[in-house]
Amino acid sequence: MVGSDEERAGFEALAQAGADEDGAVRALAARLKADLKPSDLKAMAALWLHAAAAAPERLGWIYDEAAEGYLGAPVGGPPVPIGRAQQPEIIPRPFWTALWDLLEEPRAGLEAVNLTTKTAALTGLVSPNLPVRVGRTALAFPGVKAAVAQGYPKKFTLEALARCPAGSLGAQFHALVVDNGFDLEVLDREALGLDKLPAPLDYLNARILQCHDLWHIVGGYRTTALHEVAISAFQLGQFGHHYSAMFLAMVLTRVAFERPEGGPLMLQTILTAWTHGRRTTPLMGVDWEAMWDLPLKDVRAKLALTPYASPFPPDIFEQLSIAA
Repeated sequence: MVGSDEERAGFEALAQAGADEDGAVRALAARLKADLKPSDLKAMAALWLHAAAAAPERLGWIYDEAAEGYLGAPVGGPPVPIGRAQQPEIIPRPFWTALWDLLEEPRAGLEAVNLTTKTAALTGLVSPNLPVRVGRTALAFPGVKAAVAQGYPKKFTLEALARCPAGSLGAQFHALVVDNGFDLEVLDREALGLDKLPAPLDYLNARILQCHDLWHIVGGYRTTALHEVAISAFQLGQFGHHYSAMFLAMVLTRVAFERPEGGPLMLQTILTAWTHGRRTTPLMGVDWEAMWDLPLKDVRAKLALTPYASPFPPDIFEQLSIAA
């Protein structure tokens, strides 16, 4: 069992309440950096879950303060309006049941697709009022409103990518998808009914499915276990991606309850990638098709984008798995 009944109850209460005091999250993060205690790591995970499941308007504030406290410098990205005055939604009991069940699953059974599906299911167990607040929060991130105004995104095609010259962004994207047996859009947007979601969630969810692997390339994120966590933080910093918020909160909760010694690795990775996302030019509305034929270095130059500087070897988990 992940945590005692008492530990779970305390965690749930903090995730519901959140933190209102300026500097509180920053101070917690600084303590974690100086001397990590499991109780403090659980408190941070609860605050991340608070932003994901109860009060999305607080997401930018919570992560910015966490990054500043842990990394020792302000994030420096454009301000994201916060709504701490708005009451958090009640996190329903079925959500908690599903979260604890997910955390109790053996790691060996949580392959990427299974984990994605089960984490996405958590987003369907929040208050019915939350999606509207999630969409409103996303629109407060730089560049998102203009991107959404472009209309529901048309699909990329493998045929167009296959025609791109060697060494171009399009050719690299084509190789990543084909060589690894990926789906071009990760998941089927029609099967998920994304076009039936209320605006702006229809656009945002479809756009991130088609851009996730592309952002791996442009942002400098490898397709490894650690960098899947990192790119989730990057996406969160770019537009408050709700799935990423839920995924990161779930990951840190699992670490806090099961392997707190892994806290420094996760916090350093997530918070540096969040900072990278906040400082990077908004990518949501970029006309990628106009840049398929350009070399990657030219694309990055046009976007003034510096690739992610990973604080740990991207394949550290794969290396540890082989060593074991």
